[in-house]
Amino acid sequence: MCGVKANTNTVGLDNRGKYEDCMSSYTSRVTSLADWAQKHGKSTGIVTNTRLTHGTPSALYGHSASRYWEDDSKMPSHNRAACKDLARQLVEDDPGRNINVLLGGGRRHWIPTTEYDREEKDQTGRRTDGRNLLDAWVHDKKSRDLHAEYVWNKGQFDNVDPAHTDYLLGLFGYSHLDFEVDRNKGPSGDPSLAEMTVKAIQILKKNPHGFFLMVEAGRIDHAHHHNNGRRALEEIGGLEEAILGALDQTSSSDTLMVLTADHSHVFTFGGNNTPRGHPILGMDTEPSDLDKKPYTTLLYGNGPGYAHTTPNGRQDITGFNTQDINFVQQAAVPKKYETHGGEDVPIYAQGPGSHLFSGTVEQSYIAHAIAYAACIGDDNSHCEKPPKDDACAVAPAAPTSWRPVGQASTTHNDHKNGGKNWAWSAGSRAWSWTACHYITLLMLPVILTLR
Repeated sequence: MCGVKANTNTVGLDNRGKYEDCMSSYTSRVTSLADWAQKHGKSTGIVTNTRLTHGTPSALYGHSASRYWEDDSKMPSHNRAACKDLARQLVEDDPGRNINVLLGGGRRHWIPTTEYDREEKDQTGRRTDGRNLLDAWVHDKKSRDLHAEYVWNKGQFDNVDPAHTDYLLGLFGYSHLDFEVDRNKGPSGDPSLAEMTVKAIQILKKNPHGFFLMVEAGRIDHAHHHNNGRRALEEIGGLEEAILGALDQTSSSDTLMVLTADHSHVFTFGGNNTPRGHPILGMDTEPSDLDKKPYTTLLYGNGPGYAHTTPNGRQDITGFNTQDINFVQQAAVPKKYETHGGEDVPIYAQGPGSHLFSGTVEQSYIAHAIAYAACIGDDNSHCEKPPKDDACAVAPAAPTSWRPVGQASTTHNDHKNGGKNWAWSAGSRAWSWTACHYITLLMLPVILTLR
């Protein structure tokens, strides 16, 4: 998000920022894509199904020596006077207070311990400073005479008119939003990731100078940590719907879309005899040649699935419904939560500047490539009178051999771009649209869009 390497568990800081060292955050702060976009007059937005103060979204607006300082109760008492928690930074500081669309979860970090949550009525807020940041956000927008709305359920969200709304805050969960398969789809429930993405674009694209939107499908990550393969795959389906919705709202002639992820998981896919059409959530048709027990095609290298062992070895899952939504895949090493993986992750890109995303790159390159294509970087001399082959011009169609597995088919996008202008890289996870508009989708995931 900021184009620099950072120390683990810090947010919006360079390598001089030290974990849980409040004062180090003052000498190590860096700006982000949100800052750069706003500086050039673009509208900005964040859509996530995690908390808005969680690790990925907070990197766009926060500067914190700990990603866990989502509210003041998480901060050591001696740091509270010198450093703001992430929720306060989002409401009070730049660029957070100027982000047009904020959709996600995490109300508990916005309200004080003396107030009960509107949805989880037995839960109180976690702020110990007495602040109600929901009221503060609304007051700030009213004081600046801005057309703003705060919503907290799907019914209210559906009634928001993008044509008459310039700032939208939607907090739909006390903590993270529910997994897609568990989501209450009624008026008292939550909008889907796709619905939030579409509404965000409808609001942001009114700006003639373009927009930047980051979309995160962060619940994929959470399902993997529990070795729950079915929910992880269902969340990927939700991300796909968000991508399709974004494609319908934009044009690849003036919008760069980048899709990536910040890491992988120790999630494996294999089998000795799994013929075409075999259920992805099923078992290999042949049992293990050593313990003679069946095993699923999807497995994990570590995690809570190891608990399914017995004194006689691996649990026999004969007769188990491995396609059940709550089925936990078996794991090789016991851990309370599954870990991330270490391999490179892909970047998928479509639209102007998509040719910048090829080969193997460092993850810190992504923000600079988006900025270059969007003409929001420090050096925009290439944007004054861009030649036909400039980064701000539509990139040539990617060769068929570059088309990654799982990419939307050419037929699917015929009405938009004839299946052209897709490029991909095996070096990092990112998906973004760049030109006049930019969208980034992250697979934790995240989607970044810039127009």
